[in-house]
Amino acid sequence: MGATFTVTKIEFKRLLSSFKVSDKNIDDILAQIDKSYKHINAVSLAEQLQKFGLKQSEITNIFRRIGIDDITISNMFDVLEEQKIKSTFGRLVELSVE
Repeated sequence: MGATFTVTKIEFKRLLSSFKVSDKNIDDILAQIDKSYKHINAVSLAEQLQKFGLKQSEITNIFRRIGIDDITISNMFDVLEEQKIKSTFGRLVELSVE
């Protein structure tokens, strides 16, 4: 099981706001966290933040402020990149077996 990092909802909202994440997007993330028993997968969060327009350096900064070390952050981005490659590769290659 991976490491768990804890941050209060108010701190988290303030942190995301400081990186110009819109209130609507913050509310969407918090709603997702509430639905999953106050937890979120960090790789999924990074992916969501990228979709909101944040750069990798900004996301890294957010994770550092939560207390996640650089090696773990780097590993999360590796996983995210691998997921993107697999999904793109799946769309490019079609195999028919007869």
